[in-house]
Amino acid sequence: MKKLFFESLFFALVFVIPVSTVAGEGAGITFSLPPLITFESPPEVVVIPETYVYAVPDADSDMFFYDGVWWRPWEGRWYQSPDYRSGWQRYEKVPVFYKQIPPGWRNDYKKRHWKGHPWNYQRIPHKQVQQNWKGWKKDKHWETQQYWGVQGLHPQTKSKQHQNKGLQYQKDQPQQSQGQQGKHNNGKGKK
Repeated sequence: MKKLFFESLFFALVFVIPVSTVAGEGAGITFSLPPLITFESPPEVVVIPETYVYAVPDADSDMFFYDGVWWRPWEGRWYQSPDYRSGWQRYEKVPVFYKQIPPGWRNDYKKRHWKGHPWNYQRIPHKQVQQNWKGWKKDKHWETQQYWGVQGLHPQTKSKQHQNKGLQYQKDQPQQSQGQQGKHNNGKGKK
């Protein structure tokens, strides 16, 4: 009986535990880190209109700066780092901000047009974006600075969007009679 117990324990230690450990780490599949992108000097960025996502336009592949973190896709996976030069770690999902980035943003950058409007983007030095991104986002800097440099672009603010949705909701609701309105006034409606 003891022999069976120890054989079972040995089997579990040798086969079951390593398999579950490997499976927990991606079933034994390793992912290599993306190759380094070298820059002669810290990269300048441009802010993508209607977002607070900063893109490195001079890199051959996409690289973004958002909320104090550098991001880049590589071989179908996403990586993040506090530093554009190194420290890349795999990120398990597509970052939330990426849904805001149109796939043709590079063409818009090259043509200096955004949604059919002239785009007079500003190249922002690395140090400046590192020091100011949080304040710019908090103070809505790019909305107040000529709408991200896009002439004729006047996006709705979130509060205005919510107001419009509220108005639309009110329009969609059936009109209440005075009797029905009284029910919503804590019983203080006209009788």
